[in-house]
Order: sequence, then C-alpha cells, then structure tokens
Amino acid sequence: MKYILSLLLCASVIAQAQNDKQRQAVKAKADAIESKVIAWRRDFHQHPELGNRETRTAAIIAKHLESLGMEVKTGVAKTGVIGILRGTQPGPVIALRADMDGLPVLEKNDLPFASKETSTFNGATVPVMHACGHDTHVAIQMGVAEILASMKNELKGTVKFIFQPAEEGPPVGEEGGAALMVKEGALENPKVDVIFGLHISSATEVGKIEYRPEGAMAGAMDMKITVKGKPSHGAYPWLAVDPIVTASQIVVSLQTLVSRNLNIVENGAVVTIGSIHGGNRSNIISEQVEMLGTVRTLSKEDEAYFIKRINEIATHTAEAAGATAIVELPQTIRYPVTYNDPKLTARMLPSLEQSAGKQNVILAKAKTGSEDFSFFANTVPGLFIFLGGMPKGQYPAKAGPHHTPSFIVDDSGLKLGVNTMSNLVLDYMRGTK
Repeated sequence: MKYILSLLLCASVIAQAQNDKQRQAVKAKADAIESKVIAWRRDFHQHPELGNRETRTAAIIAKHLESLGMEVKTGVAKTGVIGILRGTQPGPVIALRADMDGLPVLEKNDLPFASKETSTFNGATVPVMHACGHDTHVAIQMGVAEILASMKNELKGTVKFIFQPAEEGPPVGEEGGAALMVKEGALENPKVDVIFGLHISSATEVGKIEYRPEGAMAGAMDMKITVKGKPSHGAYPWLAVDPIVTASQIVVSLQTLVSRNLNIVENGAVVTIGSIHGGNRSNIISEQVEMLGTVRTLSKEDEAYFIKRINEIATHTAEAAGATAIVELPQTIRYPVTYNDPKLTARMLPSLEQSAGKQNVILAKAKTGSEDFSFFANTVPGLFIFLGGMPKGQYPAKAGPHHTPSFIVDDSGLKLGVNTMSNLVLDYMRGTK
C-alpha cells in the first residue's frame, strides 16, 4: 500500500513539474511577443470598423491565422473569422472568442494612434472609435493563437479561435453578432465543448483579473411603450385623455420594480427610460407618447418577472387614466444573461490564479452592462473574465469609461491576457492540476 501511495505521489510531483514547465514556457512566449501584440492593438485602434463592416480587421486576422497553419473560415456572420488549431493528441474542443467592432464615438484621447476614422451609421456619417476595448481583445487572441500554434505538439485537443463581428449590435435591418455566429454553426464542426472569453476593463488595475460564477453580466432588452390617449386644446384638458401625464405616471411606477419588487440582496436590475416623445406644441395635448428604455436583469427568472410586471404596470396605469398602453418588450434587442458555468468557473479558478497570482484574482460583483458572449455561453458551458487595463495607482472613478470619447487602456495589461487565455486552454486540456 505504501509502495502504491509512493508511486502516486511521485507521479503527481512529476505531473506538477511538467505543468509548471509548460506555464513557464507560455509566460516566456507571452513576454517575447508582447511588443507584437501591442503593435496589433494600436493598429486596430487607429483603424476601427463598425459592426458587420470589419473587413480590414478580418483580413489581418485571417492572414495571421493562415500563417500559423490553421484551417481558416472567413465571412462567418458577415465578417467573422474562425481559426481551427488541431493538436496532435485527442481531447476536447475549446473555443476562444474575441469581438472586433468599434463604436460611433469621436475619440478625444491625445494618442499617436488615436482614431481619425469615419463611417456610415444609420444613414449618417459618424466618427468611429474602439471605445470598448475590442481592439485589445483581437490583439490578445491573435497572440494566444501564435503561442498555442507553436505548442501544437503539446495540445491534447482542438482550439477554435472565434473572431466575432457586431458585438455592439448590427446595423438596423441586419442580423449579426454572436447570435448569428451560433446560428451559422460557429460552435459546430468541430463541436465546441467549452468557450472562454475576456473583456478589458478601463477601471480595473493592470495585472488584475475579475471573475464571477453564474450571472456575471446582465441580460438586456430594449423596450418601447406607446401610450395612446385623446387629444385636445391645451386650455381644455378635461376634454382630453392626456398621454403625457399617463406616461409620467408609468415612468414613476416602473421605478418601484427595483425598489419594491426585487430582492436586492440577491440580485440587481435596472429599468431605464431613456427617451420620451409626445406632442409638438405647448398648447396642444397630444394623442400619444412613445417611450424607449432598457431593462437589465441578472437571472432568467428576474427577466421573466420584469417582463410580466412592466406589462402590468404600463397597461393598468394607462387603463386607470382612460388611456391605453402598448408594450413591446423586447422590442428589437435581447441579450441573455452572461452566465459563467459555476462548475467550469471553479475548475478554471486555479488557472487564473496561476496566471495572475492569487492575490490579483478578484471575485467581482455582477455588472449591469451586457455582452453578447452570452449567446455562446447559453449554448455551451462558458467562462467570461475581466482583464485589468487601468494604469497602476490610478483612481478607478477617474478612468475613462467604456463607450465614451475618453475611454483608454494601458497596453501593459495585454500580456497578462495572452498568458491567461493560453493557460486556460492548456489547463483545461490537462484537467487543471
């Protein structure tokens, strides 16, 4: 018995030594290509492209993957690129995802590689900027592809590199993003077992990684509520059914969903009315009001409940005023909750800690922003993490927020992303010891 235990202990020590050696090799390779990754990122930042229009970006990615000897598919979900790296040994199929699109935002950062690009968005000429860090995601994943391709003989399985267009949403009237990639079979042939993704964070310090099991980012739906009343001269409101007053009551009542209907110690949620339009003169009571808003929840149960309650609140408040309310929820957009499979998260936590140092891996609070990575992670088990991009010592509240002209990240954080994503693949393949 002692002999068997000794053999098992010896085998464990040897395996651990091999794992450590492989991690050191990944780190050395990440160090060696850091400048290349930063150069890619700066090039993409200087030349951003809007969703479903990422032709230049996709061409650079495809050329790089082909140079690494991968099977490459282009034109997936409009402009998406998929690279397939088959290891020399059998094992699982692991997908990595990076989103490619920029936003219609005018950059105000004083950078030598600041964007000066413009494009067409909803029929208008707009400035374009990588104001959410997708340029860093692409550059990091290109670096991971280079490292893992150089370790092909050590891979126990297959890696599928998914470069996704239109994460911020496709142009009006078009399909796009992760939903279309799933629809077009991005997780098939070969069938993906698990998927990993990351997002840079401008308010998280470089060198740190945030994660959260289960609901990590909110599900999001857009909403339109049309309130129909009865018009009249503004001097005779008693002859009208005023949709503006009714709409105001609906807006106020909707705020009780979070404050009075939600168990806030378990989950958060957001109900925001971002646009109200009704009437065109000061002395005319209009016939109808249109309201646009967003609803964000952190579980499928809360999403279903909020849909039910918003319909009840809007329609019954309108009925009480003698008006009618038509609720479209979701109207055009629905992103599921970005759900991190708890078993997969627990299994990969040691890999995150090995990559960044245990003290730098932080259990984060849920975020009310949304991510269409959720479509992938609703199809196969997924893990989505957040990578620090804020300069060390900076106060988070002063960091340039995502989706704004002042959004900015520190390039020194990219290397940890390359190292971490490479290790997630290798550690999953060998059982995460």
